[in-house]
Amino acid sequence: MEYNRLGNTNLKVSKLCFGALTIGPLQACLPIPQGAAVIRRALELGVNFIDTAELYETYPYIREALRGFSGEVVVASKSYAYTAEGMQESLEKARRELDRDVVDIFLLHEQESALTLQGHRPALEYLLEAKVKDLVRAVGISTHAVAAVRAAGEMPEIEVIHPLINLAGIGILDGTKEEMLEAIRLAHQKGKGIYGMKPIGGGNLMARAGEALRYALSLPELHAVAVGMKSNLEVEVNVALAEGRQPDPLAEIALSKQKRRLHIDDWCQGCGRCVDSCPQNALSLFDVSLPSQLTQLEEQMVARKVRVNVDKCLLCGYCGASCPEFCIKIV
Repeated sequence: MEYNRLGNTNLKVSKLCFGALTIGPLQACLPIPQGAAVIRRALELGVNFIDTAELYETYPYIREALRGFSGEVVVASKSYAYTAEGMQESLEKARRELDRDVVDIFLLHEQESALTLQGHRPALEYLLEAKVKDLVRAVGISTHAVAAVRAAGEMPEIEVIHPLINLAGIGILDGTKEEMLEAIRLAHQKGKGIYGMKPIGGGNLMARAGEALRYALSLPELHAVAVGMKSNLEVEVNVALAEGRQPDPLAEIALSKQKRRLHIDDWCQGCGRCVDSCPQNALSLFDVSLPSQLTQLEEQMVARKVRVNVDKCLLCGYCGASCPEFCIKIV
């Protein structure tokens, strides 16, 4: 396994980062022992870097996976908090539920631009204070936007950037793959630690998964690449690719044929919270044709539903966290 110093930080991370979103409630929803076993398999094969977030609800999986493990492991988390008080709650929750005194990397989740960063400044200031107190080791942002990478690259206090990048440019909010790469290169030159996300386009590039992951791993500006994994088979194939080895061809073919989609159950109430929460604008409300015999109350309950634009959906599952009826899942 290749290990790289993460920019100007003192953190040394494996080129392959375990993306913990996939095992948790927003996606595969594995039982904690099963999900922890998948993480543990990655650790045993040399992966020492785990990416998670408060939203993912995967802290218990990571805590269980690390129980009794003697190696050094770097854990990165994220929070949408924009106030100092909110960020303090997020950091303390991470420390408590991960059972770690120090969270190695803490990021402002899904920043969009310099303006967004300005609005989250109080939360960033809290993280910088937490770093002084040795509660975190490095501070940064995650983003799907070129503008945020450019802005963060110019901020000395930002040490780590977690940008979206893949060979098709799927999911970039405000530009092309080439523009994102240029912003990443400039940030890399500034000494930022950079680890990429969504190399397989949130599952949309599964038919080209090997090619897509090889592409991301080949980018010299990326110190690591975070990949969501939910099975030992996925771990073993991805570790082989990260080490420059040819995976078992049958395993690679089997994984490339896996189909994933966002499913919305019939009891959707059409409240629109998921629509508002989707950074890709992949969800929309539509009116349902109703039989004339329904009562007015019944019409109000079923008159609107949510549809998915599969060309925009990254299969991140963030919308599921906003659904009060728990009717959204990735299957």
